[in-house]
Amino acid sequence: MTMSDENGAVLQKGLVKWFDPGKGYGFILNEQGGADILLHANVLRNFGRSSVADQSLVTFYVQPTARGLQASEIVSIEPPESDGTAPIADLDNGIIEHLDQLPLHPARVKWFDKSKGFGFANIFGHPEDVFLHVEVLRHSGFADLAIGEAIALRVVEGPRGLMAAQIASWDQGMTTQGGGSAEIPGPFVDDSDEALLAHVAE
Repeated sequence: MTMSDENGAVLQKGLVKWFDPGKGYGFILNEQGGADILLHANVLRNFGRSSVADQSLVTFYVQPTARGLQASEIVSIEPPESDGTAPIADLDNGIIEHLDQLPLHPARVKWFDKSKGFGFANIFGHPEDVFLHVEVLRHSGFADLAIGEAIALRVVEGPRGLMAAQIASWDQGMTTQGGGSAEIPGPFVDDSDEALLAHVAE
């Protein structure tokens, strides 16, 4: 049975062919056959993301426009298929196998340079920088990150300090912010961050 919303947009799935945050759009392969489906950056932003990795599996509503089929709403994004091994050497396979047991921490991107392959983020309420590797980003279903972007992180202690083992949307972190970890004790958000979180949520 085909599902559709009140505007007649049809629910379907497809793999991301490519997405360029600089251009502000990309395309999803049409599993029904025919032309690729346009994915605009605004639709991603409404889902709480600024980018999506190639070959990510997207569940979305699609509707016809004057310029062809276009995604109108993202329902879910699954990262590209992985062979189960760690994306980088500093993360062993034992961590990857038990990622779901690590809490998600709401965080903000300090900076990220895709050409250099890394960047840093800060968990709300904690001053420590968390290292972000581009391969962890890709394995998590992201293509890039913007300065100040709100995200969620599963964090481990690496050889050179705190590092992200997985990156998720900010909304996911906010729904699980009651958790904690041995490496980063205390509340996720202190009083100084309340205004920032309220601004990001708008």
